[in-house]
Amino acid sequence: MKIDAMLATWFGAGLLRRAPGTWGSLAALPFAWAIESAAGRQGLALAAALVFAVGCAVADRYERRSGQRDPGSVVIDEVAGQWLTLAAVPASAWSYAAGFALFRAADILKPWPARVAERRLPGGLAIMTDDIVAAVYAGAALWGLAALSASP
Repeated sequence: MKIDAMLATWFGAGLLRRAPGTWGSLAALPFAWAIESAAGRQGLALAAALVFAVGCAVADRYERRSGQRDPGSVVIDEVAGQWLTLAAVPASAWSYAAGFALFRAADILKPWPARVAERRLPGGLAIMTDDIVAAVYAGAALWGLAALSASP
């Protein structure tokens, strides 16, 4: 497997048959935990930005080679979005479970302007941007839930 395909499918997670986006988000979790443990939430946010930049390029090339618009097997966008969501609150089993569920819901529902970005932006930028928009919504919801659960 070429490096572009390996990254675009996040080491093959996107090649799993059912719900590749969910598998991609799930595959992002152990990496997120390791990054956050080593570099904190800011490090995780920075890693998400780096994966976004790399993802724009590899997703674009993967899309052109496949001949499909936004192929389901490309899940590097889920990795960037999942990491950005999780960077909203400190790591815990609860925050990772809630962040996973909230990001998957936002990614599937595509709240405004995610769907607009997906339809109007070109290639890899479209693939990546809609998940970042979903992550902003999911991260805000995660932060709000964490704040509410910490309230007396």
